Amino acid sequence: MTTNLTPEEKRELFGEFDPDRHAEEAEQRWGDTEAHRESARRTARYTKEDWARVKGEASAHTAAFADAFERGVPADDPIAMDLAEAHREHIGRWFYDCSLEIHRGLGDMYVADPRFTANYDTEHPGLAQYIRDAIHANADRLS
Repeated sequence: MTTNLTPEEKRELFGEFDPDRHAEEAEQRWGDTEAHRESARRTARYTKEDWARVKGEASAHTAAFADAFERGVPADDPIAMDLAEAHREHIGRWFYDCSLEIHRGLGDMYVADPRFTANYDTEHPGLAQYIRDAIHANADRLS
């Protein structure tokens, strides 16, 4: 995914997380899907600056979800559902066309895969479930 970046740039952008370590698993799980192929096509040409924008947007989405969660905004409130829709649009803008069905699956994975859960729950226990629930509520709203 980030083959255009030097090891130093990867560390600068992602810290200890190396997205390329998960490339084989992603290929095995989703390699035969159009979404995976489209993501590979798009990200193959991203520069360091592009990745910084992707990361910045993703961090902003997580922060907005965390704020809503901490304020007690229900996951099926329009505020949370709008955050979920912005998250889905972010994926569509940078990686692949993220249908409501695919987005539901991502939300489920945030809870089912402990690696994703830990990413969201480290500072805000329960945030992964909240994001998943907001994603599902948004998909229900738009279906």
